[in-house]
Amino acid sequence: MRAVVFEQYGKPAEVREVPDPEPAEHGVVVRVEATGLCRSDWHGWMGHDPDITLPHVPGHELAGVVEAVGTRVTGWRPGDRVTVPFVCACGTCPSCAAGDQQVCERQTQPGFHHWGSFAQYVALDHADVNLVAVPDGMTYATAAALGCRFATAFRAVVRQGRVAAGEWVAVHGCGGVGLSAVMIAAASGARVVAVDVSPRALDLARKFGAAECVDATRVPGTAAAVQELTGGGAHLSLDALGSPATCAASVDSLRRRGRHVQVGLLPSADGTTPVPLARAIALELELLGSHGMAAHAYPGMLELVGSGVLRPDLLITRTIALDAVPEALAALGTAPGAGVTVIEPWS
Repeated sequence: MRAVVFEQYGKPAEVREVPDPEPAEHGVVVRVEATGLCRSDWHGWMGHDPDITLPHVPGHELAGVVEAVGTRVTGWRPGDRVTVPFVCACGTCPSCAAGDQQVCERQTQPGFHHWGSFAQYVALDHADVNLVAVPDGMTYATAAALGCRFATAFRAVVRQGRVAAGEWVAVHGCGGVGLSAVMIAAASGARVVAVDVSPRALDLARKFGAAECVDATRVPGTAAAVQELTGGGAHLSLDALGSPATCAASVDSLRRRGRHVQVGLLPSADGTTPVPLARAIALELELLGSHGMAAHAYPGMLELVGSGVLRPDLLITRTIALDAVPEALAALGTAPGAGVTVIEPWS
């Protein structure tokens, strides 16, 4: 099969022929019809993820058709249209038993723990726990856009963030995760302040329901701007980008007893990120993490997508072929882009 492969961190990837995968006894092989290009893929390419071994094929947001099934798989057959969360859970550890598959203690992630979906085929573990049926009428591109960024934003806003109608929600960083969060929070009845450095990203945020926008290139203190616009601070704030600056700004933009949700990854040289904990103590803030969404939680989100309340398809701003991926992957470090880029490898 053809796949995007890199052999050194931060060095150009290339498209080349590699062996086809085989399903584990509890897994499947999926023929990839669409896969998202995510900043997490860039982090992996840069060497920020200790689970990656080289050479490596990235890609973790995907949708496609089941091609082959393992001997212990009971719920899926070749030809089924499927997507999958980026966290593939084991289904048997204590966290999984509690329903918290998104923090599975033995999780595997395509494109990180093993070769991913920037390829014609991808192997996925524990299919009966992790696969999600793609509804009739949903395109593969839309289904792929759900797998990491939209589902992650959905859980971050609705479950972890406990958004409520009438609240102010600040979203720092309006890439794929951030714009998804804007859309979901606005659909939940919240008033959203979107923060970004890109005029195009802010235009899209307005389109998807942001009541206010803050251009971080023009405002010296984005947290102060959010506090002013919201009359004292956001009730809920998300760092959807992942940087020390956006993390601190998100915490600083909260009102008393507000809730910060960290969604964007925060790599740093020593593995730590400064957080304004003095403010968290003084204002009794909640600081929360959010890590994807389990397959069993998808039906509620899919119902809202099917009814048209949520439109993840509108977040797709660019479609590229597999041959364009190496350049686009490298560009995410300096120009993350607005919206979601989807790879349709064989178009």
